[in-house]
This record gives sequence, C-alpha cells and structure tokens, in this order.
Amino acid sequence: MIFSVLIAVIVLALVVVVLMAAMGAKKKSDGGTNQKIQRKGKAAVMKDAQKKLAHNPKDIGALEIVGDIYYGEKNWEKTWNVYKTLYELSSAHLEIDVAKVTLRMGIAAFYLEKMEDAASSLVTSLKRNPENFECNFYLGKTLFNAGNLDKAFICLKKAKALMPENPDINEVLGQCLFKSGKYKESLPFLKKAIEEKPDNKELLFDMAVSMTECGFGDKALKVFMHLRPDPQFGAQSCLEAGKMHERTKDYNSAIKDYEIAIKLQNVPEQIDLQIKYRYALTCIAINDISKGLTLLRQIQSVKQGYKDVDALIARYSELNQNKNLQTYLMSGTSDFVALCRKFISTYHKDGFVKVEDVQVTTDCVEIICNVENPKWEARQIFRFYRTQNVIGDLNIREFHSKVRDSKCDTGYCISMGNFSESAHKYIDGRPVDLIEKDELVKTLKKINMFG
Repeated sequence: MIFSVLIAVIVLALVVVVLMAAMGAKKKSDGGTNQKIQRKGKAAVMKDAQKKLAHNPKDIGALEIVGDIYYGEKNWEKTWNVYKTLYELSSAHLEIDVAKVTLRMGIAAFYLEKMEDAASSLVTSLKRNPENFECNFYLGKTLFNAGNLDKAFICLKKAKALMPENPDINEVLGQCLFKSGKYKESLPFLKKAIEEKPDNKELLFDMAVSMTECGFGDKALKVFMHLRPDPQFGAQSCLEAGKMHERTKDYNSAIKDYEIAIKLQNVPEQIDLQIKYRYALTCIAINDISKGLTLLRQIQSVKQGYKDVDALIARYSELNQNKNLQTYLMSGTSDFVALCRKFISTYHKDGFVKVEDVQVTTDCVEIICNVENPKWEARQIFRFYRTQNVIGDLNIREFHSKVRDSKCDTGYCISMGNFSESAHKYIDGRPVDLIEKDELVKTLKKINMFG
C-alpha cells in the first residue's frame, strides 16, 4: 500500500516537472528573441542567427529568431521564406509550433497578395488553434478579397466575438456585409468603423449607399455632398447626389452636382459617361436643350451606341431648331394652352376664331371654338395630344362621340406622334380630321407667339 502511494507521488511529480518544463520552453520560445534583442540589440542578434544559418540553413532556433525579427519589421517577403522553411521542417521537428508558423506564413502571404497561399496557410493554422483572433481575422480578409463573402463573414464574425474592441474588425466586417448586399446589417459596423477612422472616404461612401438602400435618403445625400470634392469617390458621389436631386425635381442642385463631377480629374470612363448622360437629361428637363445636346454629342464621340443617346440627339436636335415644338412637348400647361390657341388661329388664318371653352386633362387639351370665315361658319373642337406614341381607334371613337355630344360641326385631333391604321379607317365619312406630327410641325413653324 505504501509502495503504491509512493509510486503515485513520483508519477505526479514527474508530470508537474514535465508541464513546468513545457511552459518554460514555450515562454522561452515566445519571449526569447525579445529578451536577446534587449540584451544585445537587434543587429547583433540577427548577425548571430545568420552566422548559425550560414553553417546550418536548417537551424531551427536561428530560423525562429530571424523569423521573429522579419515579422516584427513587416518584411513580408523574408517572413514568408523563413516560415515556409520552418513549416517544411516541422514534420521532422515536433518542437516547431506549426500553428504559429502557418499563421505567420498566411499573414505574410496576405500582404504579398498570394491569396491562395494565404488561405491554405491560415486554414492549417485555424485547425490547430480555432480560437486565435489573428487567424480568423486574416482568413476572413483573405476570403473577402477573393470574393468568398459568405465564408469571410463567418471568420470575421468569429474574430469579432474573440476581440470585440479591436479597431480593425468593424471596417472589414462592415464592408463584407456591404459587398454582400446586406445593407441594413452593414450599417452598425460601418458607423463604428467611421468613428474609429473618420477620414476613411471609402467607408463614408459605402455607408451613404447603405443608407440610401435602407431609406435614409436625406442622411445619405449629406454624405454624398460632403464627398463630392474627393479625388477617388467624388465622381460617384456627385452622380448619386445628382440622381437624388433629380428624383425630387431639384434640377439646379443636380446640375451643380454634375458640374462638380466634370471638373474632377481621372474619372473612370464609365462613371464619366453616366454623369454626362444624367447631366444632359437634367438640362433637357429645364429646357436647356442646347446644353443637353452638347453633352449628348460628347458621349456619342466617346462611346457609340451608348444607351439611347442617338435617339435623344435626333429628337432634341429637331426641338432645338423649333422653339414652338419645345413648348408643345415640354412646357408647362399655361404655355401649352396658349400655343394650342395660336395653332387654331394659324390653322384658320383667313378666319376669325372665338374660343368658347378650354379643358385640360392629364392626356390632352381640348378647345371648343367658333370659326367665322367669309364663306362659312362652324363650331369646332380641337384635341391636342402631347404624346409621341401611336394613338389607336378607341381614342378616336371616343373623340367622335365628344364632337357629336358637344354639337360641333367638325373635330380635329392633333398629335406629336401618329394615328393607327384603324384610326384612319374609322374617320372615313365622319367629321373628324387627324393631324399627325409632320403637319403639326409645319404649322408650329409658322406660329409667332409674340405676334
């Protein structure tokens, strides 16, 4: 009995000795290089280690010393080479800390943009030490750069749980969610990252886009406007701000956004084309057709067939030459009605026109008038469509009913577009005339709005 107890005590003592030795070895491995540097200086420690490697390139202790120094200096190329050698030796040298070696290999590969090597090394390290923050963090960043966003998020989320207060994790976690299209989820991380790095323009831009997608347009607009002068994100911010101003019909502010963008240097062609296109449409919206055409032609000279630029140039070149045509298609209601009245007077240039009634609807304007001519007198109704689409027989049937119900002798249906074949057939034998684009344009050219 006493003998058994004695044996147990001896075994326990041996276990304690082994554990203490292991802990001491680890402590020596972890802090040995720093202690040597403090005693002898970095240059002397490196010189001693390199001498040992000159005699024996596989000297484990010397490799670990130079690896520690290169890693601390962020000399990633040399760090990669040293730890790659240590990893190759690890199968024959069990004292090598494979988790540490592969972690540093992975980090070095990440900064050297060897993403496949980085991922392979970091996965190996993670298997041995799944609770290591650096390993989860850098593997997440590596997967993020490779576009593997779902797996990147898993690693980054684990890193966040391991070290919630780390100043770098919010940035990459927020961007990972942003690139995944999870805008609402990305906002808290992006906001925290901006608090830590308020001068990071990319984070500000991503946050503004996320806020736009989440319905916080007013706040997003302020950020976009703040970013407009930025050399990197300014052009895209001007574009986004301009589109937001367009949606609220604040065309003057939109034009200011686009003018700022055009003055920026080194804007990518695709963004530059988008800016000029939106700028052109905004100019057209405020009836500055000449400026809009200039911008459209600039786009056409750079990129043939871009969107509907060719069609817009063809359409607005005609409008630019005919102010009355501009008024017919683009002016406010009062100017449009005034032009319609002038059209009737010009159409019946040899008669006296007395307007009885004007009705404005969402689709058209109708004017009922009495026309006195030296040879005849008639009550007529004119319907003016602003659309450029084809008008079918259903509209003409309804108009014919209106002519009859209003007790008019004749009805004129005018459109900037055309009437369908069935519409033309319907008016045969009926007191309705159809005036299409070509005849309308000829008459508009004769009108003097100030005469």
